[in-house]
Amino acid sequence: MDTFIQQIINGLTLGAVYAMVALGYTMVYGIIQLINFAHGEVVMIGAMVAFSVIGALLGLDSGLPPALIVLLGAAAAIPVCMAVAYAMERVAYRPLRGAPRLAPLITAIGVSIILQQLGMMIWSRNPLAFPQILENRIFHLGGATVSTVQLAIWLVAVSMMGALTLMIHRTRLGIAMRATSQNPQVAGLMGIDVNRVIAATFIIGAALAAIAGVMVGTYYGIAHYTMGSLLGLKAFCAAVLGGIGNLPGAMLGGLILGVVEALGAGYIGDFTGNWFGSNYQDVFAFIVLILVLVFRPSGLLGERVGDRT
Repeated sequence: MDTFIQQIINGLTLGAVYAMVALGYTMVYGIIQLINFAHGEVVMIGAMVAFSVIGALLGLDSGLPPALIVLLGAAAAIPVCMAVAYAMERVAYRPLRGAPRLAPLITAIGVSIILQQLGMMIWSRNPLAFPQILENRIFHLGGATVSTVQLAIWLVAVSMMGALTLMIHRTRLGIAMRATSQNPQVAGLMGIDVNRVIAATFIIGAALAAIAGVMVGTYYGIAHYTMGSLLGLKAFCAAVLGGIGNLPGAMLGGLILGVVEALGAGYIGDFTGNWFGSNYQDVFAFIVLILVLVFRPSGLLGERVGDRT
């Protein structure tokens, strides 16, 4: 039972990160039917920028509290990721908006490779030790443990996802996003600036990705120029699992994916001498995804809809 509780805690932490990244995928897809495979690299840029800022502040011996230094790193990463996402949408995706779907998909893969190589050129190809400056106290729950970093990740993830949900349903921008998602042509005729709404969608998703990058760096203590590839792929799978284009589905899919991965690594690793579970933990999440899509192709919370014409 202690192992089960511990793996649930670990899975919820991982799932919270997946959910935040998955929201960026599902928001963009819900509005322009584009799978933005470069979104994982935005997470990487957020982690790397935060790493640079935190390292610079520590080098200056500013005497600032550790929590404030991490917040300043995140505050610097967010506008950088927003700028990258806006440039990506404006330069790479907007000119192809009326093109066949395969063209923007291939472009997204190309943008992903470009951002990854730029990250390697700026921050080197070596893994970077993310500064572990926050006090990481451990709390015991029976035989399981939870750390303050995990609690902070849960709090930040729930707060950001709650704020995004309120924004979508309670603000003019959110109403414009939902209208554009339903029918961009009619939304434009009703006076909505569709280009502005789509750009705002990319920017908001990038802000969440930046925060997720800082969370990953703080939790695992490492940052690398390829860190966004597998994380982005899993987050995309989480969005598909919950129902691509559905915000609650992206959150649910991320949490399920994280818990399944943690339970698979924990239990199967115990039965196989920690060989299969630890080395192939990524397999479990994709097996669940395949099973869900076989029996419910639209995802757990997705709806069957016709192709947009």
